Amino acid sequence: MATKPANKGVFTAHTFDFLRDLIENNNREWFHANRSRYDDAKGELISVVERVLTSLSQFEPLANTAVKDCIFRINRDIRFSKDKAPYKSHLAFAIGPGGRHSGRIDYYVQIQPGGQSFLGAGMWQPTPANLAKFRQEVDYNVDELKGIIEADEFKAFFPEIHGETLKVMPKGYAADHPEIDLLRRKELFFVHRFTDKEVLKPSFADEVVRGCRIIKPYCDLLNYLFFDEKEEPVTL
Repeated sequence: MATKPANKGVFTAHTFDFLRDLIENNNREWFHANRSRYDDAKGELISVVERVLTSLSQFEPLANTAVKDCIFRINRDIRFSKDKAPYKSHLAFAIGPGGRHSGRIDYYVQIQPGGQSFLGAGMWQPTPANLAKFRQEVDYNVDELKGIIEADEFKAFFPEIHGETLKVMPKGYAADHPEIDLLRRKELFFVHRFTDKEVLKPSFADEVVRGCRIIKPYCDLLNYLFFDEKEEPVTL
């Protein structure tokens, strides 16, 4: 009897089983002996990314963005790390124009056992120039930003905020500024976590797309501030 083909665009328990075993056996010998299991897990990842990319393309400018360009390698760069484990304990992809190296604010998804899977997006490790642009926007025109990140749907889907915060106010801003919390932010990255059960649902890719649609206005605002806004000419 022929084997029934797996549904496309979904993860199965196989992927989590592989990652759990990899966490316990993070060495090259084990990985090469279980290479076929990794290939199967990567195949599921590719299928999910294809489904997400197809849906995102309906409201994001993602022409010429290939699935392979969105997926991160599982190999870790251990050259400058004290942790010499050769492999990551998760699978991951990021979708932006051209893939994971778009250079813009994009959507990041990580698949990891134990309820550690998540969708995240936002300001992460900005350049000093971009951080200054963010703070200027908060100082001069905070209503648009707050209208996005304080909306009920946004807060319900993205309850976690990650990133470094200054203990004191940044230079040039008064300590009693009404937007003190936002101005002290060095990073403002929002996260939606998925349980393992949620990742294995047929609707997982659709939920990722729904989350991307919700956080898109925030990403659009950051991309405009950081990359698209034209510098006003200086008049003497």
